Amino acid sequence: MNGVSGLVLPSYYLYYESPVKIVPTPEGGARVWRLSMDSGGWQESDRLFEKIVFAVGGDVFKRSPEEFVQDVEEYRGHYLSGEGPVFALYETVKAVIDTEVRENRYLTDRETALVRGIRRKTFVMFEEQLRRAGHPGADPSIGQ
Repeated sequence: MNGVSGLVLPSYYLYYESPVKIVPTPEGGARVWRLSMDSGGWQESDRLFEKIVFAVGGDVFKRSPEEFVQDVEEYRGHYLSGEGPVFALYETVKAVIDTEVRENRYLTDRETALVRGIRRKTFVMFEEQLRRAGHPGADPSIGQ
């Protein structure tokens, strides 16, 4: 996986609407992590490296770290359910978005800032939980 000129790691993507990150390994290579819709954790997906880096075979969009955090939390909030503080915050975001849809309007600047701030917070909280559970793909620092 080495030798891709101009590739700066870590790098962040949406691959068919699924958040993916490519991170450096201690050996000088790269590891690909794709978000799991079942657990909200990271699944190693090194087989996607060339498809993503060379944008082969489909919808691949490069994302900034901030966009990536928002994408991950939108994805988690949509696909996951559960109990606890993270899920209570997901419900808060859902209520704001549902109001936007119900009232057939765009989010106000204040609502947008609220949603973005909550998603940064839930990203760090979720990633810290993953890290405590020993998950090698977890990285709360992206959201800080």
